[in-house]
Amino acid sequence: MRLPKKERQRQLGLLLDGNPFLTDEELSERFGVSVQTIRLDRLECGIPELRERLKTVASRTMQEEVKSLQTDEVIGDIIDIQLDKSALSIFDVTEDHVFQRSGIARGHHLFAQANSLAVAVMDDDLALTVKSSIHFLKPVKAGDRVVARAEVKKINPLKNRTLVEIVSTVGNETVFTGEFYMYRTTDGNQEETK
Repeated sequence: MRLPKKERQRQLGLLLDGNPFLTDEELSERFGVSVQTIRLDRLECGIPELRERLKTVASRTMQEEVKSLQTDEVIGDIIDIQLDKSALSIFDVTEDHVFQRSGIARGHHLFAQANSLAVAVMDDDLALTVKSSIHFLKPVKAGDRVVARAEVKKINPLKNRTLVEIVSTVGNETVFTGEFYMYRTTDGNQEETK
């Protein structure tokens, strides 16, 4: 049974407050209405489209959390970060990011998203990539949304080094993995972990 319009709009607002990354398509399935109805509901409630919601969360996250980079130095949108622990970014691949002939994303964009996320997750004013080991597993195309997850695996305070692992996915498919060995000017606030 469909919800009355006012109740649907109220629940829509609550749902997007809890998870601003839901697409209009996901919301239409959840509420059992058309995508157009969801768009109209959002407009009436003053809720911006997904891309604008992502920008708002990313901007707030960058200003409040990230120490080692400026907003314009990050490739993709950082939407969640816990310094020296984990981070999450989203990168929407456009026609500008792919080879014209094959339509496949150029690898340096995926690397740049991963590398900037590895730098951003560091709880330090200066963080530099010392070495990386990367693997491209599946092609990425225009229109794909790449979600990169960073996890700090090991901090070596004696050498001011930190290992950050990155896994990038499109949907449920892993498309890129990398290990980034980072230099930091401080020894980190936590003990060395495995």
